[in-house]
Amino acid sequence: MTAYDGMFVDGAWRPARGTGRIEVENPATEEVVASVPAGTAEDVDDAVRAARAALPGWAGTAPARRGAHLTALADALAARQEEIAATVTTELGSPIGFARRVHAGLPVAVARSYAELAAGFAFEERIGTSTVLHEPAGVVGAITPWNYPLHQIVAKVAPALAAGCTVVLKPAEYTPLTARLFAECVAAAGLPAGVFNLVTGYGPEAGQPLAEHPDVDLVSFTGSTAVGRRIGALAGGAVKRVALELGGKSANVILPGADLATAVRANVADVVRNAGQSCNALTRTLVHTDHYDEAVALAVEAVAAYVPGDPTDPDRRLGPVVSARQRDRVRELLRKGAEEGARVAAGGAEPPEGLDKGYYVRPTVLADVTPDMTVVREEIFGPVLSFLRYRDTEEALRLANDSEYGLSGAVWAADRDEAVAFARRMECGRVDVNGGDFNILAPFGGWKQSGVGRELGVHGLLEYLKTKSLQL
Repeated sequence: MTAYDGMFVDGAWRPARGTGRIEVENPATEEVVASVPAGTAEDVDDAVRAARAALPGWAGTAPARRGAHLTALADALAARQEEIAATVTTELGSPIGFARRVHAGLPVAVARSYAELAAGFAFEERIGTSTVLHEPAGVVGAITPWNYPLHQIVAKVAPALAAGCTVVLKPAEYTPLTARLFAECVAAAGLPAGVFNLVTGYGPEAGQPLAEHPDVDLVSFTGSTAVGRRIGALAGGAVKRVALELGGKSANVILPGADLATAVRANVADVVRNAGQSCNALTRTLVHTDHYDEAVALAVEAVAAYVPGDPTDPDRRLGPVVSARQRDRVRELLRKGAEEGARVAAGGAEPPEGLDKGYYVRPTVLADVTPDMTVVREEIFGPVLSFLRYRDTEEALRLANDSEYGLSGAVWAADRDEAVAFARRMECGRVDVNGGDFNILAPFGGWKQSGVGRELGVHGLLEYLKTKSLQL
């Protein structure tokens, strides 16, 4: 086991104020592989002070120069992609192939996109007789989740730095090693001291002090809706800006005439990806009653190809979930689904065969699911796909929108115009049409209880800017 020391504050690793530790577990082996300091309110205060002191100089740096720093950061991340992927596999359990492509590869692309935006964005524009200025929001408190540990860090830190803000990051306690690697890349990229700061810790002892610190101007949080509500309340008391990317229970609507086999296979791959630990996973599949049984059979066939096992195997596509707590929650929700009348067409709550250690769950297909069931209402955050029937397009739309969440969705149709027309009526922040490609420049974020604010592209940059108009 490796014991790491220090917080990254004001451009250097400094001793933690307290003596508490966070043990980092490998979810595939259940072994403790490392430990990091558990930060305190005093550590947070040190980091915020450093970020506040660095703010005038960084905000006053020319945008093109900020972009050059972000390019250097992207280069530093690219140089350590293999190490980053291995670290994510160790502390999250993500299969190494997926870790290389997405967990390590996507953040590099996002960082480069913000380097270009910083250099090309119109931070000053003329509107009629006024000059409109887009200025940095200030000191940002970024609180990130464990499911995409590096991507979520970069999706917050890169636009904040491009905007001219300074940042204090509190990463999830399950995946602090990836955050430490990011801090090392910040140092290697030569960013000015205090522009980025890292405090590892638990939510109550480090996250809450960061959210309510009087010198933090904006809180950007990704995580559960329950915690997001709490952070929103803390920030609201201080009239502080927030950006919240929260839970999801996204619907995948397959309209009559669509390529059913392609739509179902893509849906299964989406739900199993990252062991189902994606807030935008398409976990509710809506199929016309005439094609329902065929769709379920196709899903059962597709899910059989995803056998849970050792995530270091380059051919493995399904690893464990992040923790014993998460495994037990998934299994409990599967048991509840069966109790409420769902039919387990594949998988189920029983432990996978031959895996005595590790936090593994079976990829599961639930059929005969009704809109009132817990597995349809609550976010499971595991590789579980629920099938619902509909009789006509209007019922499909009503079922798709029948959720307190509104993060993502998808629709499949034989005719693209038909699919787009349906997508326009879905109540969510992003809709994939006939398997449309992911676009790092398009805004990502939710409606309803899935949050407020947007990430990625120019809309992500705008979250970290405040507007001033000069009336001339």
